[in-house]
Amino acid sequence: MIWPWSTVYHDEGRTSTLAGLCYDRRVLGRILLFVICAASAFSADSIYIGTWKIESAVAAPWWTDRQPPDPAEMKALVGKTITITEKSVAGPRQFACRNPHYELKDYTADMLYQGSFGEMRERDKSVDPAKVAAAAGFRGSSWKTLETGCGKEIDYHFLDPNTASFGLNNYLYKLKKQ
Repeated sequence: MIWPWSTVYHDEGRTSTLAGLCYDRRVLGRILLFVICAASAFSADSIYIGTWKIESAVAAPWWTDRQPPDPAEMKALVGKTITITEKSVAGPRQFACRNPHYELKDYTADMLYQGSFGEMRERDKSVDPAKVAAAAGFRGSSWKTLETGCGKEIDYHFLDPNTASFGLNNYLYKLKKQ
């Protein structure tokens, strides 16, 4: 039996003492690997942190009127930037938020834009939310979505690590990470 305070003989170079405690070098290696993986997982979940430029906007596919939705707000927003930090969202008033409560979730096509693609399906059974999402630039079957918890009901859907989208007043906006 090896006691933590006893002299420890190296068994195949694995066991040693540190401040009078026994440890196994393989265990330390595993702990270090776990810490590195946890750190990279955290950074993967933080894909939303940064400055994003609103590059473009199109009328939302659920908009069915002959006339496009009012373009005044859309024209004012395209070209503007939104900065997302761990403690706030800064940008035009529609997005500004102090003390957000971020949740990064996986959304399927029917959940995108507060469920608007799913609602399209409910109104017309021939509508396939996955096809509507593909037409809007989404590839795959689920996407990371940032819910800010700000009460402004704007979710950021990530098409890839450098491209996001949100819906506002019957427009779909595309953002690029700067």
